[in-house]
Amino acid sequence: MADSPDSSTPQPRAPRLEHELPVAYRSVAGFVTDWAVNLSKGGLYINTDKPLPVGTAVRLLVTLPDAHFPVDVTGRVTRTHPVGGSASQPPGMAVEFVDVDDDKRTRIAEFVERLRSELPPG
Repeated sequence: MADSPDSSTPQPRAPRLEHELPVAYRSVAGFVTDWAVNLSKGGLYINTDKPLPVGTAVRLLVTLPDAHFPVDVTGRVTRTHPVGGSASQPPGMAVEFVDVDDDKRTRIAEFVERLRSELPPG
C-alpha cells in the first residue's frame, strides 16, 4: 500500500536561527516592541513578559538587517511560556506566520540561511 499524505503527521521544522531581531506588534496595551530571539521562515519566538493568548492573530513588523523597511507579516500565537514557568525557556510566545506571501517568506528564509552560514556552529 502506498503512503499517502496525512495532515495529522507533523511537518519537519524549518531551519531556525537563534538571533535577536526587533519586532513590533499590537497588544491590548497598545503597540509593543520586543525582541524575537528565534526565527525561521515559518515563524518566530518573541521574548515578552506579557504573551498574548494562544490562538491570537497578530500583525508583526519584523526588522531584518539591511532591509529598507520592516517585513509586515500576520501570525498566530501557537504557544506561550509564562514568567517563571521554566528555567530553560524564557518567557514569551511562539508565533506561526500565516498568509505570508512568497516574497516575504523568501526574504525571511534567505536572511535565516545567510546568517546560519555566517555564524559559527553553536
